[in-house]
Amino acid sequence: MSPNVEAASGDVLTNVLQPVFRQSCVKCHGELGDPSGEVNLFALKNSADLTRNPELVRDLVRVLDSGIMPPEGAPPLPREQRQQLIAELRELLHVAVSSQESFPQAPIRRMNRFQYNNAVQDLFDLPERMLREYGYFRPETGKMPDDLKAGSRPLGKSQLIGKRLAGVAPFPQDLRAEHGYDNRGDHLTLSPLLLESFFKLSTSIVGSEDFNENTSGAWTPLFRPPPSREDYLPVARESLRGFLTRAFRRPVEDLVLDRYVDYAMRRTESGGSFSDGMKAAVSAALASPRFLYLYERSGTGETVERLDDFELASRLSFFLWGSIPDQTLLDLAAEGKLHDSAVLEQQVDRMLRDARLKRFCDSFPTQWLQLERIVSAVPDPQRFPEFYFAKFRSSMHMMLEPLLLFETILIEDRSILELVDSDFSYRSELLESWYRDGTRPTRVPPVQIPFRRVPVEDRRQGGVITNVAVMTMTSGPLETRPITRGSWIAGVIFNDPPDPPPADVPLLPNEDPAGADADLTLRERFEAHRTRADCLSCHAKIDPLGFALENYG
Repeated sequence: MSPNVEAASGDVLTNVLQPVFRQSCVKCHGELGDPSGEVNLFALKNSADLTRNPELVRDLVRVLDSGIMPPEGAPPLPREQRQQLIAELRELLHVAVSSQESFPQAPIRRMNRFQYNNAVQDLFDLPERMLREYGYFRPETGKMPDDLKAGSRPLGKSQLIGKRLAGVAPFPQDLRAEHGYDNRGDHLTLSPLLLESFFKLSTSIVGSEDFNENTSGAWTPLFRPPPSREDYLPVARESLRGFLTRAFRRPVEDLVLDRYVDYAMRRTESGGSFSDGMKAAVSAALASPRFLYLYERSGTGETVERLDDFELASRLSFFLWGSIPDQTLLDLAAEGKLHDSAVLEQQVDRMLRDARLKRFCDSFPTQWLQLERIVSAVPDPQRFPEFYFAKFRSSMHMMLEPLLLFETILIEDRSILELVDSDFSYRSELLESWYRDGTRPTRVPPVQIPFRRVPVEDRRQGGVITNVAVMTMTSGPLETRPITRGSWIAGVIFNDPPDPPPADVPLLPNEDPAGADADLTLRERFEAHRTRADCLSCHAKIDPLGFALENYG
């Protein structure tokens, strides 16, 4: 055991940490009054109190490492002392995490509509309709082309107007969580009315007049009747066993299989065809909680349990493909091989080279960067008339630039630092003209937009932070918004969003040109705004981030 670990289990709190707490933290995090952030550092009696609370240790490391604490106006810590505190706290954090006996379980949740769509396409081998690309996305090559064409709609929503299954019921809507992601468990519940909507949806899918052997690659094994009626039962049983195993992401129990087979056979015996009976059973499976819910059987006890191989297969597939595991993953899980590190690494590499990775590229970066906010951007039409040359079309050009950069970094296995500082980008002719002089070209393609890989010579423009999409959606109609930009960077880039503002937060000083504060700069007005202590704690963190971007329009 290293000396630091020994210290972590002994007197680090009393000998190293508490003297600094008394010097710099007692005013806000002491025993008098209500401690800021509901953290009373002087309630800690020994290092064991810290190791029992790893989240507190993580927060202490974060605020010290980022320079947030001590706050502005308090005596700063010498660099050597700060580094010693961080090192000791990290050792404590290692001890705390290593000694944990249990970990929070992933909450049970249903699929979101994006995952449901993908899972249905994979189960029935339907044509992919959610892609906004025109043949450029080939991850198996490890290279993005220099010239490509991309769709002009986020997540390809409007491209669903094209060829698809007729008569399919609308997908039930999902509530978007406050952090922007669509996979939060407490938002993805399943009420009786919602379950009924999913059942109507599943029935309309298999009942569509366009759902046939020409559109579904799974038609023959599932719905084509055998030559003899005596073969209906064994064929239905074998077909449904394979289908339900894929739909439920693990081998189906015989008792469950029997119920679905009996249901299909009753439909055929009451006058329906073999295909009608199989469609009834399949649509029932698509509305089953076993299909709709993502959950894990492991970890139901008091001790830590390892995921079984089928649960691991589902985690991999829903993370990278937004859908159910394919047959390769299920076969490896059935053989108990997926937990082998070499096999697992091989499968991750395979999945990253599969075309279904496009679903991850369409979903994750859009939610992470909150790019959907660009649709609600309303620059002043008098100052920026070119933005409104066609409704929302400008927004889509903007949105695609950071998405194409994300895809390139992922497919070409480039440094993650290029998300912040890249020396290249993908630009349409419209974006190039905007970056150059703020005008627009004579002709702009309405749907298939050509993008070209171009070098970025102005270092201010590279990466996902300082592109026109983010700068526009964090600005108001007439001026930039440093607080909005700082809050976006704190939450999106640093994963440390500020708390909501207090209900009685004062307005900025009067901006009337004839007012007393007419000569104040924007930065000076914000400094006056931060005189309140309850405002200062957050604004000291987000304002510098926002003002760092004030040299952008």
